[in-house]
Amino acid sequence: MCHHQKAYSILIGFLFFILTSVYSQDQKVADSLKQIYQHETPDDTAKLELLTNIAFNEVNNYNLALQFAEELITLSLQQKNQLYLHKGFFLKGNIYRLLGDLEKALEAYFKSGEAARKVKYVKGEGSTYGAIADIYAVSKNHPNARLYYNKAIAILRQMKDSISLASAILNSGDEFLNHKDFDSALRYFKEARIIFDKVNYLTGTAYSLGNTGMVYANTGQTNLAEKNINAAIKILEETEDYYPICVYLISICDIYLNKGDDKKAMDYALRSLQLAEQYRLKDQISNANLKLSELYERAGDHEISLTFYKNHIAYRDSVNNIKSVQTMADLRTDYEVSKKQTEVDLLNEQRRNQKNIMLSLIIILSLTFILSGTLYWYYRTISREKKRSESLLLNILPAETAKELKLNGKVDAVKFDEVTVLFTDFVQFSKLAEHTEPELLVKSIDYYFKAFDEITTTYGLEKIKTIGDSYMCACGLPTANPTHARNSIKAAREMIALVKNELHAMDDLCHFEVRIGLHTGPVVAGIVGIKKWQYDIWGDTVNIASRMESKSEPGRINLSETTYLQIKDEFPCEYRGEIEVKSRGILKMYFLS
Repeated sequence: MCHHQKAYSILIGFLFFILTSVYSQDQKVADSLKQIYQHETPDDTAKLELLTNIAFNEVNNYNLALQFAEELITLSLQQKNQLYLHKGFFLKGNIYRLLGDLEKALEAYFKSGEAARKVKYVKGEGSTYGAIADIYAVSKNHPNARLYYNKAIAILRQMKDSISLASAILNSGDEFLNHKDFDSALRYFKEARIIFDKVNYLTGTAYSLGNTGMVYANTGQTNLAEKNINAAIKILEETEDYYPICVYLISICDIYLNKGDDKKAMDYALRSLQLAEQYRLKDQISNANLKLSELYERAGDHEISLTFYKNHIAYRDSVNNIKSVQTMADLRTDYEVSKKQTEVDLLNEQRRNQKNIMLSLIIILSLTFILSGTLYWYYRTISREKKRSESLLLNILPAETAKELKLNGKVDAVKFDEVTVLFTDFVQFSKLAEHTEPELLVKSIDYYFKAFDEITTTYGLEKIKTIGDSYMCACGLPTANPTHARNSIKAAREMIALVKNELHAMDDLCHFEVRIGLHTGPVVAGIVGIKKWQYDIWGDTVNIASRMESKSEPGRINLSETTYLQIKDEFPCEYRGEIEVKSRGILKMYFLS
């Protein structure tokens, strides 16, 4: 893969799917409605609405959901009700899409759109076009994806949902950028930015600017590329998300390096280094020094190249124990991700070898007993390795994400309307790291993080990642969970209790106090990059959850207002008042009692 594609895969992925409802699915609702449906006989329209809600909320059994959608379609046809016929086919398409049968999903979506047009249901027609476009985009059918994205945009322009419209336009621009139609991509990104600006949706604005900069970089308009990328970086700085900024700059460096503009490549690498040093981003300081070493070696200036390489080595091996701790503490996660990459490579190798194995069957039949035995041994070995690889993949990614990765070789970003994000951080960790052997610190953190893993598994939280001494997890994804806030609170309380009980333990570990913060809101989840893929989440919700942790106190659980409203009837809380948060203004906060 060339360098500009690498940058694109890291930094672009701001995807939204057009849905028919803003409400979250709820299996409990489905179970309750099924009881009503079995024991009562509602009138015609009420029965159609009941079937619609059951099919929508049934998330535990997709085949059962499909049965209710089919029954809804049958009754709608009998009653000649085009509105509910549209809803039935749309639900059927959604279910087939979740089951991975894109052909049947597409067929259902077309019938849904036809019914929506007959009844002049504009919102439903627009939703259907967006769903059809998504299917064609996933299937790499560019002409049809473009056709139906355009139809979806035309319909959404009649509605008042600006973010959905801007997101559809941004997705259309991504489709053009993927196919190197830079003029069209630029036009769409600019329009998306205008709409995002009007509703002050900073994340959308940042990605619109960043994508625009990528277009300019690919077309050789370096001044405009820098202007837009710098504007995107400025917004990301306001959200205090510096790590991807440094990665962004290195990726743009690779773009210019690929175009033969070594001077521009050098400028971006230097900017990445300066920013990483300013905000003490340990890994990126090391990476930027290594990149600059490569650039100066390419330019033939071996003396300066050696200087940067020495800086890279010196920093990596510095007496600063915090660097060692951060690297070693993430070792388990890096090992798991590397194993997952090995599994993907193995599966690809198996596909390449399958045809050759089939063509060799005639020769195999004529081989001796020894050769047959060897082949049997080989087959058993591959089977064991495949099972082992699949097990490793499921240990890294959620089951649904792993299935999509194996099916398509990639994972599309998905927006979740409501999840609860939890951050932990050990108090005074950096100060302790300066005077403690890194091996002991890593052993201690590993003890706590293993315990946190067990707690999150118990309460259905998805571990996202560890960053040094910080632990990040979320509930409500990749499968919606109506009790996400409640489950997160229970997990947080158990983490606090664990740390408190261990605080004065007489053993060979370092013990700390811990702060915890939680926030509930929307996120975008998916996998970025082309190597060592890792499931991650993005959005303001993640940033606010991090602020909740930083504004917490040792041994306390700090909640945002949105999380508090979810759990206030079950868990006693203490109102802290309105507290100022950097780049977020005044936010209401609550301590869990």
